[in-house]
Amino acid sequence: MTEPLNQLPTGFQRILVGVDFSESSQAALNLARTRFPGATLRLVHVTDARVTAAPDLMGGVTPALPDPTLLHTLEHADAQRLGRDLRPGEEQELMVGDPVTGLLDAAREWGADLIVVGTHAQGALEHFFVGSTAEKIVARSPVPVLTVRAAR
Repeated sequence: MTEPLNQLPTGFQRILVGVDFSESSQAALNLARTRFPGATLRLVHVTDARVTAAPDLMGGVTPALPDPTLLHTLEHADAQRLGRDLRPGEEQELMVGDPVTGLLDAAREWGADLIVVGTHAQGALEHFFVGSTAEKIVARSPVPVLTVRAAR
């Protein structure tokens, strides 16, 4: 007898879900909840410290002095949003910094055996200069990464 796909044992017990409050992030969270019902989910949001940086002509960013008031305001707002997404039995972690590094560090420190992240459609120019957060996570992660795109 064959079990339905959403009921198969997966072996994934500690799943880190990157949350950035986008549609694709919500789709990733919903998928993690439905496809891995027995796993412990840890919702991780990284407040992007690069908001205090300015784009440069070479496609990178020039760091500016961090504005502690702006970062504190963003952290507080992000904490409230993440708290609204959290369900009983789920864990959460809030960080400040680079989202790619933050998610990978959180996964390593927590001992995640799967990372689930949403993907975003980008314009060709934006993708060329900054790349995709999801692509960078896939390339650098020592554990499997499941990427999810929101339905259009």
